Amino acid sequence: MIASTQLLHGGVGTGVGSMPGTDPREAAAVINGELDLAHLAELPARGQGADMVGRMAAVLVDLPMDAGTWGYRLAGRGSSVARRARDFLNADLDAVEELWDTAGFIGIERPFKLQVCGPFTLSASVELPAGHKVLRDRGAWQDVIASTAEGVAQLVGEVRRRLGAAVVLQIDEPMIGAVLDGEVRPLTRFDTIPAIPLPEVADALGGLAETVDSPVIVHSCARPRWDLVDRLSGVAWSLDVTDPTSDDLDGIGSLVDRGGILLAGVIPSSSGDRRVRAETVATGLAALTDRIGLDRKVLSQNVIVTPTCGLASGTPQWATTALGLCAQAGELLAADPDAL
Repeated sequence: MIASTQLLHGGVGTGVGSMPGTDPREAAAVINGELDLAHLAELPARGQGADMVGRMAAVLVDLPMDAGTWGYRLAGRGSSVARRARDFLNADLDAVEELWDTAGFIGIERPFKLQVCGPFTLSASVELPAGHKVLRDRGAWQDVIASTAEGVAQLVGEVRRRLGAAVVLQIDEPMIGAVLDGEVRPLTRFDTIPAIPLPEVADALGGLAETVDSPVIVHSCARPRWDLVDRLSGVAWSLDVTDPTSDDLDGIGSLVDRGGILLAGVIPSSSGDRRVRAETVATGLAALTDRIGLDRKVLSQNVIVTPTCGLASGTPQWATTALGLCAQAGELLAADPDAL
């Protein structure tokens, strides 16, 4: 794993992952037009195989997935869902490759971010063939971790070959708090799913990050788990910081003070006041560092501006506006944070 600070740095903006609509070329054009740190679009409006969990049917190795009215389920053999997921992923990559070729970006090591569903959120979302959640079976979720690591390594390699990009990997774990606290909903109330101990979760995610020769971000739009953040050094964290508690302020301070990268979720993901200005966003982040007691120089070195979560639930117009605000606010942080 490449240390996040070698490629990721503050003073820029990026998106979280999902976008509205169904056209990969339109989504890629917006993302790459607004952001210096562009990312691969996820377009869940296309249906099964296109959302965060379903995309993993195209990423996992030797763990086929199927879907039905029950949701996603591990299967004994390949399925139409896996083929759809691969077709969607190829279409998304084709759109970016075509756009980068036209712009002259291929082969210049321009940063590009990929997102994958993390193994614990995947295990909490997907069922075994018998109907129980994968997370209920220790051997099964360990298989998911191993399969994710192998599949992600292949995906990162494919993107490098296609784009000649400096790849950044984002691991999406929105359900990590429920996994740690034993709050994942079981099949029935008698079918309890035990909590996974913090050290095991940290070791598994850390091991996954170590298998990838790229900077790694862990993203969660739920309440930050600072106990996990403290155990995972060397990865960046993408978190919603719009309404920080005192614990959040302490956690942010600890993360940034040790040189970690914070992807600060501050732009509304689904809708927003059209009067929002990049200047307001940047000054808000400056005020946050002042509350914590950090030197404002960390804004240009350690803070990346993002929406609070994916943009799929917003309108196309808002998605474009939100990404533009992220980029503009990032530029203000890079220019002169002391002047904010």
